[in-house]
Amino acid sequence: MAQKSGPPPILFILLFLLLAGGGYWFFVMRKPAAQTPVGTAPVPGTAAQPSVGTAPVVGTAPTSVPAGTTLRIDGATSMVTINENLKRGFQAQFPGSNVTTNAGGSDRGIQDLLAGNVDLAAISRPLTAQEQSQGLVAVPIATDQIAVVVGKTNPFSGGLTNTQVADIFQGKINNWSAVGGAAAPIQVINRPAVSGTNKSFQELVLKGANFGTTPNITTLPRDETTGLLRALGNNGIGYATYAQVANQQTVRVVAIDGVTPGTANYPYQRTLFYVYKNPPTPAVQAFTGYATSPQGQQAMFAGN
Repeated sequence: MAQKSGPPPILFILLFLLLAGGGYWFFVMRKPAAQTPVGTAPVPGTAAQPSVGTAPVVGTAPTSVPAGTTLRIDGATSMVTINENLKRGFQAQFPGSNVTTNAGGSDRGIQDLLAGNVDLAAISRPLTAQEQSQGLVAVPIATDQIAVVVGKTNPFSGGLTNTQVADIFQGKINNWSAVGGAAAPIQVINRPAVSGTNKSFQELVLKGANFGTTPNITTLPRDETTGLLRALGNNGIGYATYAQVANQQTVRVVAIDGVTPGTANYPYQRTLFYVYKNPPTPAVQAFTGYATSPQGQQAMFAGN
């Protein structure tokens, strides 16, 4: 019986070659879709925005500002000199601009900013989580040192350790004899709780613990350095931003662990901020840009 003839062998060879070629292309030659490497810049216009409470770039140093530009600042008493110096420099560089400043304390500055009464709050402490949640953004502008001071007529002429300072302001040490001085009571002059310097001192020196409530500790009703210095007398001790007492003739700064304010390794240092409510206005962008520019930094400490 005659057998059926199958496909010619050449067809099997061609089919094998086609399958082999297709497999080679699929597994070797085909390139996967391009992936964006981790860490590269995203597509323009989709970059992540800075989180509220951090300091994005709000403006570079302006080359000009519109005539009639106004800006209102309120806040830390420790930033009075900085505010005034920046005000003079900004108004001189941009004639027709007008900056008004006040010093009601860090907390008052924040309250005025949230109420829309000012454009910038000058504060001497970081923003709280609650303040950040309300759309406030802090721009660091300078580093400041908090000096511990006594009156020039105070017989105590030595230095203190960090632990001794903490114990004095918590009421654990209340006589100068306990720190190497004469047998005389220590009168502590404290700033009110609304003061940013008070909060910074509490964190830096007391490590978050509360100030003492012993009879020898007096808390001022207002946050003012002039009143604090006057209250020191012969046996008082207090604290203030170093820039405000460096050239005072009525007080003496106290060395802490052998280090005096004005040196890089002084232990009581903090950052000063300007705070605005997002989004920043053109005036805020211009002023913060100026404050953080080389011209602003030079003007900020003019005369210090």
